[in-house]
Amino acid sequence: MLDEFEGTVQGHRDGHGFVQRDDGEADIYLPPNEMRAVLHKDRVKARVVRQDRRGRPEGRVVEIVERPEQPIIGRLLHEGGIWLVAPEDKRYGQDVLIPKGATGPAKVGQVVVVQLTEPPALFGQPVGRVKEVLGEIDDPGMEIEIAVRKYGVPHEFSAECLAEAKALPEKVRPADKKGRVDLTDIPLVTIDGEDARDFDDAVYCEPAKVGRGKGWRLLVAIADVSAYVRTGSAIDIDAYDRATSVYFPRRVIPMLPEKLSNGLCSLNPEVERLCMVCDMLVAADGEIYAYQFYPAVMFSHARFTYTEVAAILGNTRGPEAAKRKDRVKDLLNLADVYKALLKQRGKRGAVDFETTETQIICDDAGRIEKIVPRTRNEAHRLIEEAMLAANVCSADFIAEGKHPGLFRVHEGPTPEKKEILRGYLKAMGVGLSITDDPKPGEFQAIAEATKERPDAQQIHTMLLRSMQQAIYTPFNSGHFGLAYEAYTHFTSPIRRYPDLLVHRVIKAILTKTRYQLPMLPTPGEAHAKLAKRLASRVKAPTNKPQKATIAPTKEVLAWEAAGLHCSANERRADEASRDVEAWLKCKYMREHLGEEYGGVVTAATTFGIFVTLDAMYVEGLVHITELGGEYFKFDEMRQELRGERTGIRYAIGTRVRVQVSRVDLDGRKIDFRLVREGEDLTARAMKDKGAASGVPVKASAKRGSRHKAEAATSDQRVERSTAAVAAGPQSAMQAFKSAVKKAANKMKGRKPRRG
Repeated sequence: MLDEFEGTVQGHRDGHGFVQRDDGEADIYLPPNEMRAVLHKDRVKARVVRQDRRGRPEGRVVEIVERPEQPIIGRLLHEGGIWLVAPEDKRYGQDVLIPKGATGPAKVGQVVVVQLTEPPALFGQPVGRVKEVLGEIDDPGMEIEIAVRKYGVPHEFSAECLAEAKALPEKVRPADKKGRVDLTDIPLVTIDGEDARDFDDAVYCEPAKVGRGKGWRLLVAIADVSAYVRTGSAIDIDAYDRATSVYFPRRVIPMLPEKLSNGLCSLNPEVERLCMVCDMLVAADGEIYAYQFYPAVMFSHARFTYTEVAAILGNTRGPEAAKRKDRVKDLLNLADVYKALLKQRGKRGAVDFETTETQIICDDAGRIEKIVPRTRNEAHRLIEEAMLAANVCSADFIAEGKHPGLFRVHEGPTPEKKEILRGYLKAMGVGLSITDDPKPGEFQAIAEATKERPDAQQIHTMLLRSMQQAIYTPFNSGHFGLAYEAYTHFTSPIRRYPDLLVHRVIKAILTKTRYQLPMLPTPGEAHAKLAKRLASRVKAPTNKPQKATIAPTKEVLAWEAAGLHCSANERRADEASRDVEAWLKCKYMREHLGEEYGGVVTAATTFGIFVTLDAMYVEGLVHITELGGEYFKFDEMRQELRGERTGIRYAIGTRVRVQVSRVDLDGRKIDFRLVREGEDLTARAMKDKGAASGVPVKASAKRGSRHKAEAATSDQRVERSTAAVAAGPQSAMQAFKSAVKKAANKMKGRKPRRG
């Protein structure tokens, strides 16, 4: 019980925290008094001292092992003659005191970056100095400036990197073509989105004899970034540090300098470019019969958009086809090979659930104009299948070449997730289940069998949640979701570092040499954070017999570290993007306080339901105390909340009508309240008026005795959803109505409503 262990502090918004143990054991709860002397992300040595009232192991910090250099972003405040910065990330838990002469040029209310000069102590707040002023909170793009610093996303290239990029040629030179296959006369084309600026891939297809039957020859040409980015160069070091491009609404933080990403490496139309080609023969049934890789020089004969290609395939006599008549036949060949590859996908049993992705449309000032669903058409799927085929070939080539490299590994469900899914499917009356060693086809079969059910969305969501996240690793254990025995990333070296490494390995195999990873910077905090979480997946694959294709030499361990670094920074990029989107959505919804919308439940938890609005694709929380005058119990097996008195259920897919009641911009949280048919119009109007004011009521004034009972039994807590009332001077009638409403709420807390 008193054994000491090391781990990382994970702060929480309400002042408490956890220590995430390095040994993979359960996180240890830290009460607020223990959090006073530590900061979020600190590396500590701790020990378990007791169990708290919820049965969680509670710990005490024994020693601070490492305090990482971490700037804190927040707003500068001046209160009672004291300067302080309130951290934007509430997991830090404490304001930072700023000495009078350490504010720099910052003004009150501005967003600043603080460097700590004194750490927190048990009876003293942390002290710091302003090192950078980002601007006003409402400045366009401020949410991105905050996110890149909050998540430690590298956003400035080194001077050495920029100097190297500047010295690169503007176009392909005759000397660059040496030893390459000349494909400039082959009508390769790019197919991308309307707003794409960098073009990684080009495709071409023609009918061909495959074995004794008919088939196609499919060429996938990928930008040859490795021709310009030398191993261990300044550009390479910066690219490795970033590991991926990060995509925000209206802005991209690229992995490579713009001269490469949008110029020299981008497969722009009607210019020569260096490329790596995966040249495949695809049989009529979609099986890849043979493939080869080679460096080439190409000339993009057209830049197509997905919308344009879908229109041409839908009507070869339409206006779009008339404009591109020279390329229509090639596009039809691509459509034919796509259909064959799609059949093979079905035969493999690959998971293929349709999910709704959204796109945020912003105005020139960076504010959301609208949120729209991204529609996937036949052209999207066509390119996707061609890229999958090239990625599978690259994984096979590396495995056959017996050269270490990075595979894209996606494993099946863990034993715990399998049990949860089995129990759920049984509880929902689904006639199918999964075996002890499930195959992707089992998941696809369940999805197909339930797609007409009213609760199909709920079932499909649970199927997806049971799977693990994909990672990069030198140990190949297959890709569960795509049902591939080996898979890697080859097709996007402009924006993903693992793809660049795969290109280098393929070139080494072609030239019968060996590629050595450079002495790159040691992976930072993201590496340490994910190391224990990812290690079990690498060492103990679950979806096929444990078998390391490569001996764990020092070289392979270096590849493992590179894969871990790339996986961690992929997560970092996703988190930063989600944070910005959540900020924009919160700012957007502040303009819609008090308005009502239809929506669907997208998750049920112990503390309430999350609802996504139909028209706006924005998610918010309806707290459990807003669900009505009865006690709701969370059914983990069915993933639903059920009222004990009425039996009413809220599960994924349940349709509801809600009102936007509160928006917390700092916490990136939106709160809804349910709107019931026949609700008193005067009461609703009062609530509408209150919601618009943005002044929260204390939870105790609204929730009564049920709040205490529920808090004592729930393991998970989020910030309490609160209703709002009007602020400022009130007329006598308004004051009277307010008093009546308060009294009604008080009575409602004492005795549940009936009927």
